[in-house]
Amino acid sequence: MAVNSGAVRAVAAASLAGARPVPYWLDSPDRPAAHAALTGDEHCDLLVVGGGYSGLWTALLAKERAPERDVVLIEGQEVGWAASGRNGGFCAASLTHGFGNGLARWPDELRALEELGERNLDAIEAAVARYGIDCAFERTGEIDVATEPYQLDVLRELYEERTRLGAKGLELLDRDAVRAEVDSPTFLGGVWDRRGVAMLDPARLAWGLKRACAELGVRIYENTRGLALARYGAGMALRTPSGRIFARRVALGTNVFPSLVRRARPYTVPVYDYALMTEPLTVGQRGAIGWHNRQGLADSANRFHYFRIIADHRVLWGGYDAIYPYGGRLRAEREQRPETFFTLAAHFFRCFPQLEGVRFSHAWGGAIDTCSRFSAFFGTAYGGRVAYAAGYTGLGVGATRFGSDALLDLLAGERTERTELAMVRDKPLPFPPEPFAWAGIGLTQWSLARADARDGRRNLWLRTMDRLGLGFDS
Repeated sequence: MAVNSGAVRAVAAASLAGARPVPYWLDSPDRPAAHAALTGDEHCDLLVVGGGYSGLWTALLAKERAPERDVVLIEGQEVGWAASGRNGGFCAASLTHGFGNGLARWPDELRALEELGERNLDAIEAAVARYGIDCAFERTGEIDVATEPYQLDVLRELYEERTRLGAKGLELLDRDAVRAEVDSPTFLGGVWDRRGVAMLDPARLAWGLKRACAELGVRIYENTRGLALARYGAGMALRTPSGRIFARRVALGTNVFPSLVRRARPYTVPVYDYALMTEPLTVGQRGAIGWHNRQGLADSANRFHYFRIIADHRVLWGGYDAIYPYGGRLRAEREQRPETFFTLAAHFFRCFPQLEGVRFSHAWGGAIDTCSRFSAFFGTAYGGRVAYAAGYTGLGVGATRFGSDALLDLLAGERTERTELAMVRDKPLPFPPEPFAWAGIGLTQWSLARADARDGRRNLWLRTMDRLGLGFDS
């Protein structure tokens, strides 16, 4: 979807004037006050490091499993401020970053992974209801759309394979059927997964989980960074800027940030993703595109877009660029990238030319913890006293709850249906040191863009990455 039309460029430039450089979801008067930072020392049974979805679900599930367990959660800034409050709000049942990725990596246990994923999404829906979390949870599903003819065959093959494995709620849509749901002249067909994806407000989910944890007795300290872990007697000690926390067990949910277990660091790199949110559409604009059922959508290119419409009729439009910073250095200034916002805006108006004149109210970015197999990996350290999960690669809104259950199983030393999975037992391939990581990721990104321009044909580099288990397919 090249940006080469002068008219589209002018429309895109005008649409971004005045966009607020902050995540839409976090720009809310309902944002809860932060809990106080830790001062002095603390003791607990379980210490959870990280106040995103991974940490919040781990703390909540730990208290549900054992209400008497003494749990402390710390967050370096404020709960939900990073990826958990910046994503698109697609809460998927998939634990494997999509069916195709799971089929390529774990074909023998994919049926079990799909069933576990469905149960996990059901459990999220139940928790949202049980704790009264007002996060606009809607089980509207997602449509994967084809915008090039070759993508129709790929979608049909995945639809047939998923159906063969017993998937329910899938609908294969031709051009007219998909445009009856959401009208874009670029749509040629699609597959609607009616039950496997929910739409929600990601920041409100994090804030609701924070409240639920506190109500169950979890002690939460925000603006409290974990600096270093060390053994302490039969447990562990974590040093923070203003005190130490002594815990029998530690669960790490730091994801994109450098792990407190050093040997886990080479398995992830940060990749910056960007998104736009429109102003509310008028009645006429809504009529021009349809979209009455509020499904999420994603196109089927390697460099794909994800998009959705929310309750007040704004459209979120994100994806396409995935920016790796040399050395994996995280910096706040990288959360704004005008050239990417311009590209996204131009692509938006190519997809929905009937929305010319719509303006974007918010433009933001954030870092995703990416691993070489695109789905979470797990591990333990310090003789099983510490467990970690990371590498969700942008599909963590739903999968983090499953990952938190797996973390608690690992800390308890239990053999469960989760810990028996190859996905949980095995690690992805680590990324090489610089400058090899920079060169390899850059070559991969160039190759993916070239494949999109050549009807999906993967060059020698991508085919080699596939054989090595580094199958960069999205």
